[in-house]
Amino acid sequence: MKLLRKNGLRATALGALAVSGALVLTACGSDDNTDASSTPTKSDTATSAVCKDAKGQLLASGSSAQKNAMDLWVKNYMATCSGVQVNYKSSSSGEGIVAFNQGTVGFAGSDSALKPEEVADSKKVCKDGGQGINLPMVGGPIAIGYHLEGVDSLVLDAPTLAKIFDSKIKNWDDAAIKKLNPDAKLPNKPIQAFHRSEDSGTTQNLGKYLSATAASDWKYEPEKKWPAPGGQAASGSSGVATQVKQVDGSIGYFELSYATSQSISTVKLDTGASAPVEATSENASKAIAAAKIKGTGNDLALDLDYTTKADGAYPIVLVTYEIACDKGNNPATLATVKSFLTYTASADGQKVLSEAGYAPIPEEINKKVQETVASLS
Repeated sequence: MKLLRKNGLRATALGALAVSGALVLTACGSDDNTDASSTPTKSDTATSAVCKDAKGQLLASGSSAQKNAMDLWVKNYMATCSGVQVNYKSSSSGEGIVAFNQGTVGFAGSDSALKPEEVADSKKVCKDGGQGINLPMVGGPIAIGYHLEGVDSLVLDAPTLAKIFDSKIKNWDDAAIKKLNPDAKLPNKPIQAFHRSEDSGTTQNLGKYLSATAASDWKYEPEKKWPAPGGQAASGSSGVATQVKQVDGSIGYFELSYATSQSISTVKLDTGASAPVEATSENASKAIAAAKIKGTGNDLALDLDYTTKADGAYPIVLVTYEIACDKGNNPATLATVKSFLTYTASADGQKVLSEAGYAPIPEEINKKVQETVASLS
């Protein structure tokens, strides 16, 4: 994939996202879903033009949701830009933002846009009157994975999902689940629900979906910290996926790439559309395509529609942002930050996403991302 020097993706309509996706990171963590040891071919890597002025080591951290994307991006980028080392620590959105606002990383990854107080904190690190801004870089579905022996297909709706994660529905043969799955042989078995142990944008996006679609059954504010009582906690998307994979009777939430790589069954959502909707990159793209930019200036935070009932639109989606200073970036890493993000936002960088279960950012939005990355100072 020869990296284009021109800004802009292939001319595709906003409503017809190209579904592409394999993400990669040279990060901490043991949940790689790609063969990062393989040598990238020339078509996989960036062209040397993107390497201009990039040098030394670039540290970044944050969202585990984009780990698999980062792994690929880092591998491809470093294969071309010799002498540059990019190290992304996959932890959580909350930890990434803290690290960014402490000035210990060149950029951070977050599954949720910066809060006003986090923007205020960033002004202490971003010099020359700058502040942290949200650059949407990765899209994709949050899958509801489950492990239930003898049940290969499972449909849930928002109210039932809310009651499960709020410990109000405790058994798999509950009447509400039976009603949605009349042909399934649901066992009289306790539900073991897993959630993230640390602050997570994935948790917050699931909360936004439940708040928007099942307000009477989900009374919690959409926050990064898991709000409901009960359930079991695991660290990172990889940790939740591992528990669901191992424990019969379990259910949890994580990015689709984790379900795909570990062959975990995923729930189809009854959204009110003509048929239950499966968690796929293509179906997530249909939901993300309707996103609007709600940020101002160089901030490109998006407003997602979690209540869509459009046929084939999977509504539990997230967009992962890269957080950088609009101006006043660390001079020692600025050129490398711009170089690396130029690649990730390029046509080639976005194209690799679908191979790993992610969805590229819509073209109209991504053009603005490219322009903003070029203007970082």
